[in-house]
Amino acid sequence: MKGIFLTLFALLFALFPLSLAACGASSPDSYTMVLVYEPATRTLAGEMTVRLENRTGSAWETVKFQLWPNAFREEAKYLPVSEAYAPAVYYKGASFGGFSLTSMEGGEARVAGEDENILVVTPPAPVYPDERITLTMRFTVLLPEIEHRLGVGQRTVNFGNFYPILCAWGEGGFCEHVYACCGDPFVSGIADYDVTFTLPASYHVAHTGTGTRTEENGLATYHVRAEGVRDFAMVCSEQFTVHTSEASGIPVTYYALDDADPARTLQVACESLSYYADTFGAYEYPAYTVVETGFPYGGMEYPMLSLIADDLPVSEVPLVVAHETAHQWWYVMVGSDQYHEAWQDEGLAEYSAALFLEAHPEYGRTYADMIASSERAYRAYYSVSSQLSRGETAMRRALTDYTGDYAYRSLAYDKGVILFDRLRQTVGDSRFFACIKEYARAYNGKIAPAEALVSCFAARAPQAEGIFAAFLDGLCVI
Repeated sequence: MKGIFLTLFALLFALFPLSLAACGASSPDSYTMVLVYEPATRTLAGEMTVRLENRTGSAWETVKFQLWPNAFREEAKYLPVSEAYAPAVYYKGASFGGFSLTSMEGGEARVAGEDENILVVTPPAPVYPDERITLTMRFTVLLPEIEHRLGVGQRTVNFGNFYPILCAWGEGGFCEHVYACCGDPFVSGIADYDVTFTLPASYHVAHTGTGTRTEENGLATYHVRAEGVRDFAMVCSEQFTVHTSEASGIPVTYYALDDADPARTLQVACESLSYYADTFGAYEYPAYTVVETGFPYGGMEYPMLSLIADDLPVSEVPLVVAHETAHQWWYVMVGSDQYHEAWQDEGLAEYSAALFLEAHPEYGRTYADMIASSERAYRAYYSVSSQLSRGETAMRRALTDYTGDYAYRSLAYDKGVILFDRLRQTVGDSRFFACIKEYARAYNGKIAPAEALVSCFAARAPQAEGIFAAFLDGLCVI
């Protein structure tokens, strides 16, 4: 089987380069990938061409990419899973993965970073502002046996954060982030993707973007495009059932495993997508997909694609689907620094889910329930935290500065929900929703600093600035 896959990989790259090169009309940056997955060895072979434009004010002496797969290697400094979750996630015991670069064209490459988490490429000459650079790299990703963003699970294979992705640009140059066992350390700008992915025909694939599937000689090939997205992800399984509908003209697909009521889950996805489009601004992508998969934390967001855990209690499904769908606005369309300001997208996504449930009480949980639950949870956390020598109440912190999953959940989610509820109570519904819509409009396609969200509120309600400061700096008592 291995020989067949390698031969097919070479043929695919020979067939597709001209059509793939046309990609990139909606964004100056583009990723063209030809990928082959071999289940027997848990390996993904890839050839990726990246076309980048320097839109900063500085020359690029080097170009840096995040290497997220290396967080799963055996000697990783920052573990991808906390000790509390490890027994359930590593269903066969310890298992490891990682990234191997085979070749690089367009520059000299080396692996660097605090935890071998950065691919540094030195081009032949500096790339000055408004200039472009094209890099082509060949690589192999070994997937661990783990129920996580990247890994071979018991019933699904998750391809999240599997390829080198350009580091976001900050005041000091390219930003380098290490993996974190709590939260989502992923910060990236938008780009266009053109992906060709081949694997055994027994698998079906849920993915970012839209495209086609063809079959030949027992293999399936997906050719997928996605424009103006922050990332690209896939989930594969031999056990999916596929359910389809639409929301305000947008095709919505649900890839289910053993969901007791897939029609209900699909309905939540459709209704939440429509509700957020009406409340925050239009959903700007041509399709939306939800997929049930092995995952430890409830759910995970990617552009045009939301993962929900396959072991969710029935009562929790609407909340998780609504939360992950909200991330299509807060993370996908409006980016943020999830590494240092997790509350900015997680708190807002969780509060957005409360708004959706306020409009749809038929799902068994009201807005009042959501606020009360967040207050109880945060107060319980605060009661414990305040008795420790190092109490944690500030919401602004790096993911690696949280003492654990409990602190992260309490501060980014629960306290985030309380923050936005207090803002709404203070400024009133009219100004509150006007501020949120302005934030969504003004920062669509950008990475919004936390101050941008504060400014959108302060411009209409000056007292909002003090509320943000009290919550974010940990000064208020709830």
